[in-house]
Amino acid sequence: MKSMTNLQECIFCDIISGKNNAAIIYNNDDFVCLMDKYPISKGHFLVIPKNHYDNVFDMPLVTVGKLFGLSAKLGKIAKDVLNAQGVNIGQNNGKAANQIIPHVHVHVIPRYITNSTTNNWSPGESSDNDLFHVSTLIKNKINF
Repeated sequence: MKSMTNLQECIFCDIISGKNNAAIIYNNDDFVCLMDKYPISKGHFLVIPKNHYDNVFDMPLVTVGKLFGLSAKLGKIAKDVLNAQGVNIGQNNGKAANQIIPHVHVHVIPRYITNSTTNNWSPGESSDNDLFHVSTLIKNKINF
């Protein structure tokens, strides 16, 4: 884990502490799930452990299992609610692997047949209203 000095510079830690706002889908004692501010496709969200770990290799394996278990559960809900034909679930570790924020997070990206098959990893932009709308659609179907 990082020291408190570095934690103060983490955007995810700021969201978890309530310092910054986000479109929250799910929140429990261990994880927060929120809409990605720069979605690759409609419904793209992140699953983030509340404890700060720079990368997945710093996490206890039981927590890694819970992280991916929750990602799969929420991914299925998002797929169903958004009528997606598929879902990418991915996680990056280190700058060379395209990890932009050094706090573990899993990307859950609903995919649609209408998505282009070329360069379909380019982030887009969504308004806060769009993010909160999709967040609410998914959040309202969670029953665990």
